[in-house]
Amino acid sequence: MRAACARCSGLTPRTRDPKVILGSQQKYRPSHISQRRQQSTTTSWNHFVNSDSVASASPAPLPHLNAKPFRLAVKDNIATADFPTQCASPILRSHQSPFEATIVSQLRSRGATVVGKTNMDEFGMGSHSTNSMHGPVINHLSTESEPLSAGGSSGGSAVAVMLGDADIALGTDTGGSVRLPASYTGAVGYRPSYGMISRYGVFAYANSLDTVGFLAKEVQPILDLLVRTKLDEEHDSRDPTSLPAASRRRCAAACAPELRDMSSLTIGIPLEYNIAELDPLIRKGWIAAATALEEQGARIVPVSLPSTKEALCAYYVLATAEASSNLAKYDGVRYGVRGEHGDAQGHTLYSETRGSGFGAEVKRRILLGTYSLSSEAIDNYFIQAQKVRRLIRQDFDRIFRLQNPLCEPAQFDLSDMDAETTLQDKKGPAQVDFLLSPTAPSFAPKLSDVMSEGSLEAYMGDVFTVPSSLAGLPCVSVPSRVLGSVLPIGLQLIGQYWDDRRLLAMAERLKAAVAT
Repeated sequence: MRAACARCSGLTPRTRDPKVILGSQQKYRPSHISQRRQQSTTTSWNHFVNSDSVASASPAPLPHLNAKPFRLAVKDNIATADFPTQCASPILRSHQSPFEATIVSQLRSRGATVVGKTNMDEFGMGSHSTNSMHGPVINHLSTESEPLSAGGSSGGSAVAVMLGDADIALGTDTGGSVRLPASYTGAVGYRPSYGMISRYGVFAYANSLDTVGFLAKEVQPILDLLVRTKLDEEHDSRDPTSLPAASRRRCAAACAPELRDMSSLTIGIPLEYNIAELDPLIRKGWIAAATALEEQGARIVPVSLPSTKEALCAYYVLATAEASSNLAKYDGVRYGVRGEHGDAQGHTLYSETRGSGFGAEVKRRILLGTYSLSSEAIDNYFIQAQKVRRLIRQDFDRIFRLQNPLCEPAQFDLSDMDAETTLQDKKGPAQVDFLLSPTAPSFAPKLSDVMSEGSLEAYMGDVFTVPSSLAGLPCVSVPSRVLGSVLPIGLQLIGQYWDDRRLLAMAERLKAAVAT
């Protein structure tokens, strides 16, 4: 485990010189994607595990919600009344939920028709949607001879919207499971502020990190759903992590009411995200996006998030520890299909059921989480990871112009600031409205490479998405093209807590800017 932590921490910045990121670059036109297969069938891409070609119509949208009918695909770890919910796991292969997730009910009341359940990594544990009892999801941008990863764990949801089988798809984002598939497939992937969207009816992986997210082809449908129907204002008393109504009003009052003109905005470029492992073409696209925003009047500044290098290691300690606890109930007695020797007793029954019912990656994470919670390791791993998480949140709070509405104003230590960093005030470096970074360090990889690589290599794909997840911040991945590749890249915007409305409005401007 120490070796894994060392490698996760070893993603070092290529340079701290902001000129590498913000240097003068000529604007270029995105290349046209080559002709790809576009037949939308569940067998071609394996993105649906259950679907209804003649989906039962949802009730008409409630008039006061100002909603329009739309087709909704739902990730297979979100409970639905009319489809099984199996989490892509053999241990739940016969599970039919007796109730429906709050978010599904909310969207049905807003005009959603559920068209099917989408494929995913088992229990949301994976970065490529390959750890599934249904087989891997195939990226719709694949060629006949070169199947590509759709990203994970919400790969099926991303492919469903990009093929036009759904207008909006639900996913879950723990450490990047909505944003990574969005980056690989060219979708828009949005992770809301933690506590905004109810998690009731979502099968838990890591309670303090899990967030219901949204995928679509464009930003506008997600923005309309959140704002026009006031989805972000609804508290769910059945979910203890759902922010109470009074706190929602306080958070909304603390945020800027709307996105102003570009000349009033400051966009931060995190220097620590410019790692040596970043694909040069993606770095080029990142520079081009920053340049495009600067040409529209935004101020682009370098910022430092010094705790970023520890984020990946801390995340995989915390997430696996919570998974170890959450998945303990799947033992063949309370929940889950019993193993082959279902008449066994005690430990024999549990080990047989869990050994045959969980996939290799899930078992790996359960073992890692169980160890990090043990008496010999909890102080050195779990407690230290919690401390790192607090430092990461403080890093973000220091650089955002808006105050985190759930935290008291704090005077930050400047001792870790580089001598060349220009300070705007005594609380830290130049404060920003949003952060801009790549979503993933690489393009969509080949499935053959993914299937042959070790788990640690797969974990590295989350390096840009994990820090904001640990801080509970809203993020959105916006697709872009870069000269020299037919595959899309993802550009990630990160906002301050509960600044979701402005973030999505900014994402729409970014998408338009990089398309010109």
